[in-house]
Amino acid sequence: MPAWKLSSEEWDALDTVRFTTTDANVFRNATIILMTAVGRSKQSIAADLGCCPATVDNVRQRYRQQGVKGLRRRKPPGRRSQATPEYRARLRQAVLTAPPTLGYGFSVWSVARLEAHLRKETGIHFSADQLRRLLHAEGFSFQRPKHTMKGKRDEAAFKRAQAELETMKKKPCATMLTRC
Repeated sequence: MPAWKLSSEEWDALDTVRFTTTDANVFRNATIILMTAVGRSKQSIAADLGCCPATVDNVRQRYRQQGVKGLRRRKPPGRRSQATPEYRARLRQAVLTAPPTLGYGFSVWSVARLEAHLRKETGIHFSADQLRRLLHAEGFSFQRPKHTMKGKRDEAAFKRAQAELETMKKKPCATMLTRC
């Protein structure tokens, strides 16, 4: 294939994309176009960059059609998520609300409990794994709750009992002789 003619503005734009991106694929795609512009063959470009010749063809075609925007990866086609922005807002709201304030008899959300609550509220069902992924995407993580009696016990009586227990523990006798 003969060398492509790139204007100095196009060349500068590709260089800027190459050196400002953190995406390895965008860097590779810009490099493919620059190598094409200096007259390199499809096979030699693919061999040097570690991709297949079809990738070189695809990148060239997208660059011809879309310009620099074609170098960036587009979202793959597929079904839209059932997790609508409204569902995600309800998810965030539920996680940030204590379950007892919503009328539940437990104090900590589990994935199963959260899923049941959201299904009742929105009518949308997700598996536990998918709900965990959604929570992670929203910036939440699940951790095991630490169950303590703090707040449920009489702290003064607890301190007295703890002190009494300390006095009951075996102590070394001061009169006993020990060998070293």
